[in-house]
Amino acid sequence: MSFFSRLTDIVTCNLTEILANEADPEAAVQQIIDEMTEGLAGAERSMKTACGNEQRLGDELKELEGQIATWTDRARQALQDNDESAARDALLRKSEVEDLIAGLKLEFKRASETRIQLQTTVRGLEARMADARRKQQQLLTGDIRSEKSPAATRTPEPIRVDATRTRQIDDELAELKKQLGK
Repeated sequence: MSFFSRLTDIVTCNLTEILANEADPEAAVQQIIDEMTEGLAGAERSMKTACGNEQRLGDELKELEGQIATWTDRARQALQDNDESAARDALLRKSEVEDLIAGLKLEFKRASETRIQLQTTVRGLEARMADARRKQQQLLTGDIRSEKSPAATRTPEPIRVDATRTRQIDDELAELKKQLGK
């Protein structure tokens, strides 16, 4: 039985409710974790592709922006050489590159938005995976204390966190320590 048909189903699911309706919650939570692992791997592959697309488009934009300067310099040089026709041709090429840049900027923006959306999805999936693993640990240990109890939120294995998220957490932790005078 498949619990999820889309990645958003994983992010928006209520694990407690799903497991409450299962005859064998331990087997169900393992299947859920397996599906989440598969979904997370796919999302990470998509995010890697999106990052590559964004990088490629950014590199291409930089190269084309350099070409604008080159065509402008060629037009200037042609005018200094009294070759108005060559100057016109250079400015025409510059104009073509500017049009290409305008289109690529839109593509770059879309690629960037896609990367951001996928990063957010991956983080949501990782959070759900951590939740599922906590639930699995609770089922395996018989620890069925309230979810609201801090002791019930032990993490059986480390949660994967990217460098940006780690910095955010470190900054927030430092701020909390500062507030507490530690």
